[in-house]
This record gives sequence, C-alpha cells and structure tokens, in this order.
Amino acid sequence: MWDHLGVLKSLGMSMSQVAQRLRPTSSEVGEHRTSSALTRRTDRVQLRVLRLERRRQVRSIIGLVVAFTTMVAVFSTLFHVLMEREERSYSWATSVYWTLTTMTTLGFGDITFTSDAGRMFSVVVLLAGSTFLLVMLPFIFIQFVFMPWMAERDRRKAPRQIPASTRGHLVLTELGPVEAAVIERAGQAGVPYVLLVEDPERAARLHDEGMRVMVGDLDDPTTYINARVGEAAMVVASRNDRTNTNIAFTVREIAPDVLIIATANDPAAVDILEIAGSDHVVQLGEILGNAMAARTLGPDGRSHVIGEFAGLMIAEAAVAGTTLVGRTLADVQLRAEVGVGIIGVWDRGRFTVATGDTVLAQSTVLLLAGTRPQLDAYDAAYSSQSLDVHHMVIIGGGRVGRAAGEAFAAEGLSYTIVERMAEREHVGVSYVIGDAADRKVLEAAGIDRAGAILITTHDDDVNVYLTRYCRGLRPDVRIVSRAKLDRNVSTLYRAGADAVLSYAGSCSAAIWNHFRGEETLLVAQGLNLFRTRIPKELVGKSLAESHLYRRTRCNVVAVVDDQGTHGNPDAHQPLPAGGELVVIGTEEAEASFCEAFPNARSRVRSGGGVGQTVR
Repeated sequence: MWDHLGVLKSLGMSMSQVAQRLRPTSSEVGEHRTSSALTRRTDRVQLRVLRLERRRQVRSIIGLVVAFTTMVAVFSTLFHVLMEREERSYSWATSVYWTLTTMTTLGFGDITFTSDAGRMFSVVVLLAGSTFLLVMLPFIFIQFVFMPWMAERDRRKAPRQIPASTRGHLVLTELGPVEAAVIERAGQAGVPYVLLVEDPERAARLHDEGMRVMVGDLDDPTTYINARVGEAAMVVASRNDRTNTNIAFTVREIAPDVLIIATANDPAAVDILEIAGSDHVVQLGEILGNAMAARTLGPDGRSHVIGEFAGLMIAEAAVAGTTLVGRTLADVQLRAEVGVGIIGVWDRGRFTVATGDTVLAQSTVLLLAGTRPQLDAYDAAYSSQSLDVHHMVIIGGGRVGRAAGEAFAAEGLSYTIVERMAEREHVGVSYVIGDAADRKVLEAAGIDRAGAILITTHDDDVNVYLTRYCRGLRPDVRIVSRAKLDRNVSTLYRAGADAVLSYAGSCSAAIWNHFRGEETLLVAQGLNLFRTRIPKELVGKSLAESHLYRRTRCNVVAVVDDQGTHGNPDAHQPLPAGGELVVIGTEEAEASFCEAFPNARSRVRSGGGVGQTVR
C-alpha cells in the first residue's frame, strides 16, 4: 500500500512548483555574486535532489497503480458475492466493467443492485473511486505531462542567440545593482544590450520581466559567438576574478578589437585580467572609497576636487567658517573676483542651481568649476587655516573603507577605522575594534576632533542609524554615507548626511565612462555632470533663447568647441555647430534632456573597439 500523506505532499509540491513557474519573481536582480565553484556545487546538489524526487514520484506512481488494481479486484469480488445473494450471476469481465464504470461515476445503469446492501456497496465504490481518481489523475498529469512541458517551454523561452542585425551593443555577464545601473544608463542613451545567463529558468524569468537576455555558458566560446561580440561595443565581465579571467580570455580570442571591461575584487588579479585581454580593470570598492574620500570636506573653506571633467576641475567648498556666510552670490561675484564658476549649492543633501539671490549659510557647500589656478585663487581668498581638520573617522573596514583611508593618507590626513570584526584589522593602520553605536568606541576613534565621518558599511539600515547617531553627537561635522539601494538615499539625507554615494551609481559611472569617453561624472547620488553634443535644434541659438533649464531642469556648465572648454559660458553667445555641452542635472533631469533631444547623446566612439556610432 502507498502512503496517502506522501502522495498528497508530492501533489502539493507539484502545484507549488507550477504556481512559481506561472508567477515569476524578480529577486534575482538584487542577489549577490557567487563563485563558479560554489555555483557548480549547488547545481550538483540540485540535480541530486531532483533525481531523488523523481525516484520518489515513480515509487508513488507504482504504489498508486498497485492500489488501484487491488481496489478493482476487491470491489469486483464483492460484486460477485452480493449478486449471488440476489440470486444473479455475472462473468468476471462484467464485474470488472461494473466496478470501473461505478468508480469513474459513469454509471450506465445497465447493471444495478436491488438490495439495500448492494446499493450501499455501490455508494462505497463510487466514493472510493472518485476520491482516488481525483488524487491519481492530477498527480500523473502534473508530474509527467504538465511539468515537463513547462520546463521545456521555459528552457526554450529565452533566446540562445541574438538577431544578426544587432551591433554596437553591450554584453553583460552578471546582473547586480551595478549592472542594473549600467542597463539604465544604456536605456537613456539608446544603446542596446544583452545579458548572458547560464540558468535557462532564471533567463526565462528575466525575459518575462522585460530583460534582454540570452542563455549560454560563460566558459563556452559559442555563447559569445551567438552574442555577436565581434560587433559589440563593450563586454563587461563583472563576476568573480577567476570567471572574469576566463571571460576576458575567451572573448579576446573571438573578438580582438572589442572593448573589455573587467572588475577585480583582489588587487593581485588586476595584472592577470589585463594579461587575459581586458582593456580596463576596475576595482569597484576602491572606486567608491575614493569617491567618498573626495567628497569629505572639513569646515576649512578650501576647495576639494572631486573630479576632472571636459577639461574643468569640479570641486566642492564648504562655506562654514568663511567670510561668505550670510552673503548672496550676487554680492560675492566669485567669477569676477577669482574666475571660478559656481555650478550650484548643496545644503544638507539638497542641490539647487546657483542664482544671484542664493544666500550662503553655514551649512552651504559650493559646487565649483574652474582651472587649478582659479581654485587656488579661491582658496587664498576664502579658506581658513586655523581649524584643525586633519583627522577623519571611517566606520566600516571593508574594501570601501580601506580605499577611503588610503586616499586620506595620500593627502597627509590621519584617520581611524572603526570595525567590529578584529580579523579585518591591517598592520600599519589605526583601528578601533568595536561597535560604532557605542559612544566610547567613537570617542576612542577621535570623533570629537574629526573633520569628517565616513559611513561605509554595506547595510543601509545600519548606515541610517549611524548617520543619525553621529549627527546628534557632532552637529557641525561633515558626514558622507554610503547607500546600497537608491530608495534609501533620501532617507540618509534626512538622517543628516551631507553627501550620499551608492555603490551602484559610482561604479556604473566608472564603467560607463570607459565606454563613452569620460561622459559622466557622478557628483552625488542622483546628480550627474554629463557631456552631450549640442542638439541641432539649439545650434545658432543662445542659452538664454533655448530656455534649457526651464525645459529639462538641466543647467549648462560649459561649452566645448574647437578652441577648448569654456566654463561659465555667456548666456547670449550663439551655440556653435559640432560643439558639445557640459550639463549638470538630476537623473530625472537627464532623462528629460534625453527625451527632449533624443539624438544629442549619440556619439562616435573611437579607439579600443569597432569604431562605430553607438546609440
């Protein structure tokens, strides 16, 4: 006999699997990368579980068949016994016929009992047969017909190759927060992409969610041939170091000219990835750490360069402690006095475009654009050398925190890292081991004399908590915090952060810059400097006539032409044909610009690849 509970459990599991296939999820978008060895081990375990489950299902089917045969035999025998009591006689074939028609509720009525005992027996046979068949038939259909059909449908849903007309596209090998941000940037710029996925089921789910996916093994050259890497604009290898090495080596053999960007977790892997064929190797933790360090300002009034863009240095300068407090930009006349241009102002995480009526407060941070001599002139005029801001506190001793510390050391600043795990402590670096939520730990790290605090943990809840706590302890200190998810950026600003950078935003911008020729500079999360061709609709018009800010909420920082980069352009000067604009705006404003001028962001990429126009 079979175990009824086991059969019902198997049926329930089958129905659950069907429901999961019919209702795909998107949890894969945010899942962490795993090593190839771990992936193969997981696949073997899953295969073993599937085989065991299949064997159990076969045993259940055999048990069901035996049980059904036994029931038919018993009911046919009892049919003969009861008919003999009614002094009627039928053949064994007739008894089997009656049993089956009654169990299946057909009941033609050609053979019936006249006694009460016979009629009650008919009811028992009917109920037993219908109940049994309601279990057996769905189980057999789902397990041996429907589920294999669904699996084959899912396996064939996602394509195994992309259309032959595809060219100038991005080839991605992983889907995480960084890659999702790259895909978003590609969508804004009109650049096609394809995501390579090894698991057909995951590829089918992503395909249902609207992702452009292709199924293929990352260590198989055929995968990259089917992905048309020879006509691709860029391949992004963003898995673990060993897998990235294999990807770079395989792609380089197939497409000698394609641009390959690889990520590296271990600094020792950089040389290996370059030898394997990568054009650029980016260390994402170091990128975010350096970006956070660049935005860490003490209240000394000096300008701090956060990046170079289109021939201009982009810098931030705190107003606190300077003679600028309480004055308007019209009164200050920075452009006439020292030559720097003011892009905009920050105030507790809120960015506004600079106008003459903007009043500078203690919490204001200026966003400046200029040359090195112009920034030096600004520092000579407004910096305060009396304040001691040479010590920094870094909360979190991971790759991001260590990279920020190295950037501080290169500038001659002291720093202390607060870390809970003692095994992360490195020789030659000042550490305080303990919980950053403990005031004594922060005091031991020097929070009372710190010019700035960096919060670099990978948990947004922890970052919000510590940002609020540190802001309460030091209302005047500059706090730069890290965000893992974009939805928590505004929360971190409300908690008291002066600047927030996300892993996805910073690292995707670094990858995108390699692709589009230093096209984007992330000023802060959600605020970008980008360069674009002057739209043909604006050629010959002045900035005042174009009403660009009113139309797109983007502000022009500079105009680039054959003679160079012109910061703070004259609003009444006609825009030249063939030139470029350096523009600042939020992500929403950039999207509005792309919508208003859809052809402006198309640029001809030269070098390191196919030398074609990419959209």
